[in-house]
Amino acid sequence: MKFSSKLSFSAIVLALSLVLVLPFGAIGQEGCKGTPDDPYISMERQEFLEDEPYKGKTINILAPKTTVSKPLYDFAKQWRNETGGKVNITEVPLATFHQKIFTDLITGMGQYDGFLTAAWYYGDFFEGKRYIEPIQKYMDDPKMPYWCPETVNPAIEQLLKWGGEWYGLPNDNDGQAFYYRKDILQKEEYKERFEEEYGYTYSLPPRNHQEIIDIAQFFNDWDWDEDGKKDYGFTGHFKVGGQGMFHYMTWAAPYVISPENRYFWFNPDTMDPLVNSEGHLKALEDLKKLVNAGPKAMMAWTLGEAWDLFLKGDAVVAFTWGDLGALAQDEETSQVKGKLGVSVLPGVEEAYDPIENKWVSFEEPNVVGNNIGGSWHGVISIYSDNPQMTYDYFAYMSRIDNAFWNQMRGWTGVDVGRSFAFLEEHGGSASVEDFTEQNWSENGAIEMSKGYHENFYADQQFNLLRIPGAEEYARAVDVIISQVLSGDTDPAGALDKLADRFNNITARHGKESQMKYYKQMLGE
Repeated sequence: MKFSSKLSFSAIVLALSLVLVLPFGAIGQEGCKGTPDDPYISMERQEFLEDEPYKGKTINILAPKTTVSKPLYDFAKQWRNETGGKVNITEVPLATFHQKIFTDLITGMGQYDGFLTAAWYYGDFFEGKRYIEPIQKYMDDPKMPYWCPETVNPAIEQLLKWGGEWYGLPNDNDGQAFYYRKDILQKEEYKERFEEEYGYTYSLPPRNHQEIIDIAQFFNDWDWDEDGKKDYGFTGHFKVGGQGMFHYMTWAAPYVISPENRYFWFNPDTMDPLVNSEGHLKALEDLKKLVNAGPKAMMAWTLGEAWDLFLKGDAVVAFTWGDLGALAQDEETSQVKGKLGVSVLPGVEEAYDPIENKWVSFEEPNVVGNNIGGSWHGVISIYSDNPQMTYDYFAYMSRIDNAFWNQMRGWTGVDVGRSFAFLEEHGGSASVEDFTEQNWSENGAIEMSKGYHENFYADQQFNLLRIPGAEEYARAVDVIISQVLSGDTDPAGALDKLADRFNNITARHGKESQMKYYKQMLGE
């Protein structure tokens, strides 16, 4: 669900100029045909393309006006060269994107053949009726581009399905991992000073959330990189209307989800909100401590500004999406290439079970992976006159060669997450050379592969809310969290107010109906 407005104009122009030259490394995938430097194209596909099958036809795609939409245009040009088909892309501001989609669908106007949608819109796609097309029949058609479903990690795969059936084509792979300045935290002088102040030696990566807070507080407000200016412990962004609510969800997950409890949002038997339970309260109080170890300006920041502080080398820790790790590889905009540490967010030793109303302790930190964010990807409208053509275009972007290229560049907004972007040692099929050929450092390849594999394949997963009205619930979280972190209201009272807002949203959509969708989302 992320985008950046901080990339330099020259960097973007350079990146766009390279889009049509796709220098891929050789990456194999067990169970899949073809590699990025030699993608599998079936005989049926080759014959199908001989006569430019979509010549004279046009499809209309609606997309959000964010970074993640930039690659649509260049892949549309390449795809047109192969198929003869034309793609018209309409971008609208993120604030009105959801409304624009569902005005088109609910009224039956059918102005758009497909949408570059967020995964959290799925409940709305199925409220009352089905508004998007299942895609299995196209996946089984050898004339269509082959993108290899086996390369999609399970956490993202469930976002592309509803009721066990494929509806979305893989593109973005959103999940938040923990980033830290490995070069700085490895300095013996700083480790010794930290131990004197806090009474213990921190781990790399940090062992738990409390260590993250302690590290951020220790490194805040002094010149630890010796460049003559003050540095910070933590960087984030919490401007209302941005995406700060996703950072709260990621941070709060291990305080609530555990082997004792899988429910974060609602009691599935009553639809009573759980957001004002003790685990959420503790998570919010701890997040406020972390935020206080960074610049006060972050309360008005969007993603680009938060990332920029880290990329300039002025913050020691952050937790965010994969864009940051990819952007860190660009020497034009990054001072931290080769200096990263990346891991799953470490977790906590105590979690609150909101169903049984009790705290549960663990000998090892309770770690919870996540698929938080938009995971922007293509879906097909039920009103499309050219559903196969629409699938063909989105599947072309999903093809291993194009997808790998997309995941290697932070400016595309498309994050690592499919198996061909994980190293063999982390369960994937890539080599370090596949990354370095894309101008990544060896450090970046190893750390990003390790960190995101840990996240997406964690034993426990916090899953994105995808019931009808998910955007309404998320925006309610956004407002409340920002008020607390900026110091305008106390956490307990704010979470009670959030629970009331949740109840109002649930009532508006129908409590029994929402309960059904929530259980379906949970697979119950």
